[in-house]
Amino acid sequence: MKIHDLITTSEELAALCARFATADFVTVDTEFMRENTYWPELCLVQIADDKEAAAIDPMAPGIDLGPLLELLTENEEVLKVFHAGSQDVEIIYNLTGKTPHPIFDTQIAMMAISQSEQIGYANLVEAWLGTQIDKGARFTDWSRRPLTERQIEYAIGDVTFLSRIFPKILKKLIKTGRGVWLNAEMEKLADPENYRNDPGQLWRRIRAPSRNPQVLGRLKELAAWREIEAQDKNIPRGRIMRDETLADLASHPPKSQEDLAKVRGLSGAWRENEIGKRLMRILKHAEPLPSDEMPEKPQRGAPLGKEGALVADLLKLLLKIRAREIDVAARLLTRSDELESLAAGLRDLPILDGWRYEVFGRDALELVEGRLAFAVEKGRLKMTRVEEVVVEVVTE
Repeated sequence: MKIHDLITTSEELAALCARFATADFVTVDTEFMRENTYWPELCLVQIADDKEAAAIDPMAPGIDLGPLLELLTENEEVLKVFHAGSQDVEIIYNLTGKTPHPIFDTQIAMMAISQSEQIGYANLVEAWLGTQIDKGARFTDWSRRPLTERQIEYAIGDVTFLSRIFPKILKKLIKTGRGVWLNAEMEKLADPENYRNDPGQLWRRIRAPSRNPQVLGRLKELAAWREIEAQDKNIPRGRIMRDETLADLASHPPKSQEDLAKVRGLSGAWRENEIGKRLMRILKHAEPLPSDEMPEKPQRGAPLGKEGALVADLLKLLLKIRAREIDVAARLLTRSDELESLAAGLRDLPILDGWRYEVFGRDALELVEGRLAFAVEKGRLKMTRVEEVVVEVVTE
């Protein structure tokens, strides 16, 4: 494989992307800094196919990233391969308003062919290639220039190893017939809605203190205000205030700015500074949340109770057994809350549809309905069908 020097000019980048535009796939990774900023600062982009690899310096003076971004977001003929790529996708979305497509994530793919739920990149490389990665450069300051040869070598390794691993994973997915299991997961990763940062909707990500419209109205306005403050200052939103403080202010709004000094999570300076004044204006003018914006009540079946909780525990045990039997990550099949819903009597569930029903949901339903039971054979738990037995009662 040809390894290029660091790409620092628009001409080099355009030529590189023209070649990658004819590839079947490219592997992609980014290095960025975001510890002290709201917006992640893109510091390096690494890209490879099965023939060549390069690191691109997005901080190089005058460099035009257009050909690269077009390759990633517009070229539907080239598959973009990431590992644990949600943050990389977020950066590309922030730059373009679009996400890479079509997309493939090797961390997600490993869930379909192993019991690994969130396998790290180093473990992935060791498992598939028997190579141990030098982790020494992981936590360097990628924004500092010039980059060292060691940093560049480390960064390019992320995509060169991945370009060797991806075909192996794909081959196993084809052999097992499990590629279709991943279609929805990959589309979810590429869904722009996951990365669209609408300040007016961010309150939904905060654990709501109640279903009171007044409280939720304040929570909505506070969350939007905090986001805009963080964007304007380009600092992490948690530096303005933490979610817990935001929820507390929505539930128990202070009567005056001086009272802000008593709020846990805020400093005494809030009693008289400008940001405190802006906060109090938000609280003063917040309207109750309209009825059409109220969060839906979670769908629930009958209360579980003690017996239902036992059934849910049996379902979780069945999940562990089945995941082990077919060598798949349990989280790809279902989650605990869905099993509890099944135990509570709900039936309109993902687990009872499509491939999930075939590999697990049918057995889970039969367990709930008493047609499946646990047995122990040679010291190992297994499942057994329960035959209906007709007992004739003889009375004298």
